Amino acid sequence: MISSPIDEIKNRLDVVEVIQQYIRLQKAGANFRAVCPFHSEKKPSFFVSPVRQIWHCFGCGKGGDIFAFVREIEGIEFGDALRVLAQKAGIELKKQDPKLRTQRERLYEISELSTRFFEKQLKESQAGNKVKEYLLNRGISEESIKKWRLGYAPDSWQGLSDFLVGKGYKREEIEKAGLAIKKSADNYFDRFRGRIMFPVFDLNSQVIGFGGRIFDTEKTKKIEIAKYVNTPATFLYDKGRILYGLDRTRVEIRKKDFCLLVEGYIDVIMSWQAGLKNVVATSGTALTPNQLNLLRRYSSNLFTAFDMDIAGDMATKRGIDLAQNAGFNIKVITMPEGKDPADVILENPKNWEELVAKARSIIEFYFETTFSKFDSKKPEGKREISKLLLPLIKRIPNRIEQSHWIQELAKRLEVREGIVEDEMKNVKKGLVMENTEEADSIIIVPRQRLLEDTAASLVCKNPESSLHLITDEYLPYFRSEVQTIFINLRQGRILETSYLSDYLFLKAEVEEEVDSKTEIQTCLMEMKNLDTKNKLDGISQEIKEAEEKKDIKKIDNLIEKFKKLAGQLSDN
Repeated sequence: MISSPIDEIKNRLDVVEVIQQYIRLQKAGANFRAVCPFHSEKKPSFFVSPVRQIWHCFGCGKGGDIFAFVREIEGIEFGDALRVLAQKAGIELKKQDPKLRTQRERLYEISELSTRFFEKQLKESQAGNKVKEYLLNRGISEESIKKWRLGYAPDSWQGLSDFLVGKGYKREEIEKAGLAIKKSADNYFDRFRGRIMFPVFDLNSQVIGFGGRIFDTEKTKKIEIAKYVNTPATFLYDKGRILYGLDRTRVEIRKKDFCLLVEGYIDVIMSWQAGLKNVVATSGTALTPNQLNLLRRYSSNLFTAFDMDIAGDMATKRGIDLAQNAGFNIKVITMPEGKDPADVILENPKNWEELVAKARSIIEFYFETTFSKFDSKKPEGKREISKLLLPLIKRIPNRIEQSHWIQELAKRLEVREGIVEDEMKNVKKGLVMENTEEADSIIIVPRQRLLEDTAASLVCKNPESSLHLITDEYLPYFRSEVQTIFINLRQGRILETSYLSDYLFLKAEVEEEVDSKTEIQTCLMEMKNLDTKNKLDGISQEIKEAEEKKDIKKIDNLIEKFKKLAGQLSDN
């Protein structure tokens, strides 16, 4: 009998189906495996068990049920994960006391109500009709306007704020949602005024922020107003962690195994409308490590339609460098001068398809654009070309591919390969990740825990032939939860299902076949040695303290104790 919403959700949702919405899974026997989304790795160590309805990464040690996965990957609390999964399962949760709703929930509500307000303004106001006409002329269809929930923020100081206050929300909350700006103690005004509104969604298609494009272009000529305004960083929204459109396009990205990376909201909508639905936008930022981690869940192939001037925008180059360092394969879509994807699609959607089909590798693109900018016949031209291209070549990990481009550069500069190689030794690899957040995660799992889990998983797999190896001498080396499993097995009890027991069985399934008896004995002996070493470290510390106090008798006793223990260690 299902006793709670949690049980009902678990009963309706399959762990494989939930996780597949976020990352690519591959069949591995009775289980599924993937590259872990929670730490950087090349060899897949993340496993999902449909039989036990759990997941576990044997690289970073994280694991759990569907709730644990959604909490971890979305960065949310349990209550929010419950709401997300209830929505996926089609389960209506009981209404909460409004006072008990979390800050996050209220911000979601404000964002959703604001989207409806903007949609209504677009549909029903006189100014909104002009905006809609503009959008239609830009090639955005009625269907796309509805699907992407486009709207209009009226050109008034408190239109949205007054609407939300009327729905029971405080002006302080509206400010926290990034929709109002505080001018003084009791004076707030709307952040978005007179703008075409593009809601930004999280991976569960919930509105978390907005991009607003100014509509009255005549007004911008009279006073300096930003063409685009985005929601500032809030409890829900961080533009460096969001990719516009990914909630809708991730399935297509995974299916086609490449992602079209564009710069604007309209570019995404038009590409989707034209049939190339594997597309996202960075919404006004250069690529960030967090965005790359998001994309890596679905594909490691990026086709960028950015302005890729090798001698130009450093932020764009930094983002591309980050992607290359993270192992992405990058191609460049060469755009007609002065045009973006939306312009190309408006003229003819087939032209966009052809440009995508002709995308070139990043290094090939850089070669062609660099040689077009400088005179390779003149010494100063050769210097500038090599200055830009050598760091890119040096960063190529494959030596054969690197050698090819060294030869190509030497040929086109009309110099010997040896000169190019010598010069390359003097240059840096180019832009690299600059801080620990951007670098590959290094996961250290304690040796003791690895030994415990290896021995315990093998015992659980074959208790009849290996349980006798866990004698009372070795039992204390295991943590209490594992000891309980062993005691229950000794007494012939049926093991209660728990994440720990499921994890141990999964570990035994996915790891290579070994001689269980020998492996368990090796683990036990090493665990005993580790325990002895820890005790020796403790005695060494006591000896230091006794020496400071000049307690000769205690020093002698401790040294004798140390020798005895050390002798046991050497016997092993």
